[in-house]
Amino acid sequence: MKTILSIDGGGIKGIIPGMVLVEIEERLKIRTGNPNAYIAHYFDFFAGTSTGGILTCLLTCPSKDDPQKPRFSAKEALNLYIENGSKIFSNKGLKKILANIGWVAEKYDAKILESILLNYFEDVKLSELIKPCIITAYNIELRKAHFFRQLVAKNRGDSRDFYVRDVCRATSAAPTYFSIAEIYSLAGVRYPLLDGGIFATNPSLSAFVEIKRSPEELIPNDIYILSLGTGASKKSYDSDELRDTKALFVVPALLDMMMSGSTETSHFYMKQIFNFLGIPDHYLRLEPDNLQSVEESLDAADPKNIKKLISLADRMISKKSKIIDLVLDNLIKLKEDN
Repeated sequence: MKTILSIDGGGIKGIIPGMVLVEIEERLKIRTGNPNAYIAHYFDFFAGTSTGGILTCLLTCPSKDDPQKPRFSAKEALNLYIENGSKIFSNKGLKKILANIGWVAEKYDAKILESILLNYFEDVKLSELIKPCIITAYNIELRKAHFFRQLVAKNRGDSRDFYVRDVCRATSAAPTYFSIAEIYSLAGVRYPLLDGGIFATNPSLSAFVEIKRSPEELIPNDIYILSLGTGASKKSYDSDELRDTKALFVVPALLDMMMSGSTETSHFYMKQIFNFLGIPDHYLRLEPDNLQSVEESLDAADPKNIKKLISLADRMISKKSKIIDLVLDNLIKLKEDN
């Protein structure tokens, strides 16, 4: 496995990596002269957390007519957010009032998200995804990270297989935003899971470890990782304000800082690893340098902010155009060599 695509978590900010994916896929079609070129055909392995996990599943979901062909283009994957973001993060009536005063544990009704995921994925299984992948979640009862692995599901059957819609529900069960995802494997085993962003908002390190499962294996130096982020936050918090705020209302700020810290840590380790291997240019990360022009909370999905996120991503793509071309050069060359 030489090429890995890793996609961060970030709620509605999934629009940012979604836009990059559309750009890459469109350029692949132009460069190869193949109107049926898809992202899934050019990466060997995928990793996703939360909104990145949903994008991963969309990109690798098999077509109904051809199990080796993706069901959704990158543009159709992006449209899940543009067309449904405001619905997923809708909060009305009594529940909105109770959420605002801290009387309910989560802000949004997960049934809306579950309905959308069912519409997209129907009964597709994890084992049926067209490329190997790892998608993160966290088991609150076992107090351990949970990894959904396509290859494990494929090799071990129902005991490790899940409906993709449930995988997406679990990896995106962000604390305070959605309720805990209580899902079941196809063998009927119960899993109470939270968003994988608790420990791996940036899943690139998880992907790197996953492809090197045996300690006896040499660390691969012919590997290329493209890591797509949802924006580097520059938001600061006032210590006096947090100290004077009721504990319940501090949770979103703590979650934001925890996820940012997790992202930065993974990125730092990946840079150090690839520098040590002598291949620093084999690990590339694309994300906006700051989010000052947008509302950066996970649930800021009103139409105005969605347009701002699209504009921010478009500016970043223009700024990083040469880097994207280098990514395409490698993907096409490696594909031809295989």
